[in-house]
Amino acid sequence: MTDQGIEALGLRQSPEGGALIIDGKLVSQSVLADVAEKAAVLTARGMRPGLAVVLVGEDPASQVYVKSKGKAAESCGFHSIQHTLPVETPQADLVALVEALNRDPAIHGILVQLPLPRHIDATKVLETISPAKDVDGFHPVNAGLLAIGDIERALVPCTPAGSMILLQRAAKALKIDLAGRDAVVVGRSNIVGKPMAQLLLAQNCTVTLAHSRTHDLPAVVGRAEILVAAVGRPEMVLGEWVRPGALVIDVGINRVPGTGLDAQGRPKTRLVGDVAFAEAAKRAAAITPVPGGVGPMTIAMLMSNTLSAATRIAG
Repeated sequence: MTDQGIEALGLRQSPEGGALIIDGKLVSQSVLADVAEKAAVLTARGMRPGLAVVLVGEDPASQVYVKSKGKAAESCGFHSIQHTLPVETPQADLVALVEALNRDPAIHGILVQLPLPRHIDATKVLETISPAKDVDGFHPVNAGLLAIGDIERALVPCTPAGSMILLQRAAKALKIDLAGRDAVVVGRSNIVGKPMAQLLLAQNCTVTLAHSRTHDLPAVVGRAEILVAAVGRPEMVLGEWVRPGALVIDVGINRVPGTGLDAQGRPKTRLVGDVAFAEAAKRAAAITPVPGGVGPMTIAMLMSNTLSAATRIAG
């Protein structure tokens, strides 16, 4: 494929050569543009997609993330509302708000920002969300639909859904068929690892779900033609573990010490993934960077899920 064709898929050649870099920013922009176009059609037919985000407390990272979600929803032409509740909000009040949003015909997607304060049972709250409006894909009904392979009816968690799009773009650029490939997912969380394994199975990959207690993890990773790292440990997967020619999706976002001081005199930090990028990029065929890889796709897929939910509710 020509360089122009590769760039059109959201990939670029690394300046140092080696792996193609899978640019999540570019791919997310194309996803958001497609969502906005389809949302405009739905709105013209009398149903404007609606997203409600609920934030409890004043966690700075959550505030930034919720703000980004609101901006993305508005850019897609959605009806977007945010409920910001004090940290001491009783669980019963939060549940009552979610139940009211379930009944609101103008709202098609409900997202309760995690983490919640310690006095609130997050599982109880997430299970209160109507499965049809569960745009995070965390409700047991959606998890069950994904587990049985009914992806058409499931709302898939945003990060693995976005990771799969990036993987498919890379496979297309490299003219690789995913079916039958040996895929290894490192990390078994309900939010990323397990649903990612289900999505890979749906692509007819042969999937191994590895984790912190896997025996001889380097050997397991080393046989992966497709590697998804989602364990939450900075640069745990060493470059020398990566199989030459592998497709590598690095879901991890870890903040580690940097060099020097910032404008306020505090030690600088930097973001790294779960994969030692510089060395892995010398061996992989394609790899996502951190930042700028999977991260931008998460919000894009939230918008896509909201559109899907509105479309299904509209019939």
